[in-house]
Amino acid sequence: MRLSLPFAPRLLPVARLALMALSLCAVTRVYAENVTDGPNIMLGAGVQRMPAWVGSSDHRNQAIPYIQAELPYHITLSTLDGLTVDFIHGDQWRGGLYGNYLWGRDRQELGPKLGGIVDSLSPRLNGGGYLEYQATPQWNLGAELSHDTQGAGAYLNVYADYDLPVIGYLNHSLQLQWQAMNGAAMRRFFQLTPVQAGKLGVAPSTPSGGAQQVALEYDAFMPTSQHTGIAFAVNYTRLLGDAADSSLVRHFGSANQLTTTLAFVYRY
Repeated sequence: MRLSLPFAPRLLPVARLALMALSLCAVTRVYAENVTDGPNIMLGAGVQRMPAWVGSSDHRNQAIPYIQAELPYHITLSTLDGLTVDFIHGDQWRGGLYGNYLWGRDRQELGPKLGGIVDSLSPRLNGGGYLEYQATPQWNLGAELSHDTQGAGAYLNVYADYDLPVIGYLNHSLQLQWQAMNGAAMRRFFQLTPVQAGKLGVAPSTPSGGAQQVALEYDAFMPTSQHTGIAFAVNYTRLLGDAADSSLVRHFGSANQLTTTLAFVYRY
């Protein structure tokens, strides 16, 4: 997310999340008599190394604002996990609204071989609902169902979070996630039309809906002082089904996807 012109459209969803976090953080001051009574908020900046496009074997580095916040009115906001608003408020059950954003791809990221042939994609916000069950203090199970706010794509994520034992001051966790897409979302990311395929010399691909990926993520936070720390995440994703079998991925990318995030944060 450099502020150069080619990346500017991609900054808008993240900028909205950052501005939302700052405004909500201001609200929390009204509800917290002191720091220990207030919500848990981490704000910072970092860099994310991610595939150049979904299914790519090449990577790009992207500057990101880092947000991890538990806010009043049962709202959570996260750079990695999106926005949730809990309406259930149960001891074990939580559920309500869910929102997140999806990275796009431009001609530069597609590279000289694909750029101008394969469609560029703008980033999109998606919204929907979620349901979580706190099975134990360490185990958290959930699902998210969302839809593009400016398109026909629909997404289902099923996940399990596990808080690993604390090592000294290191807090860390694992998340296993499975995702499915409907046909419109699959085709948006992985389709090659006959015309495009002809120009690239490969078979066309028209994927249908179904399982799209499975991912394992490790998240960690190491304090460096009372209010500062280092946040780190590594995510390994394996594309599945028509996504992995598409000509776009098989000939020009990889079904194995790796994303790493490193950020310096200030903790309220």
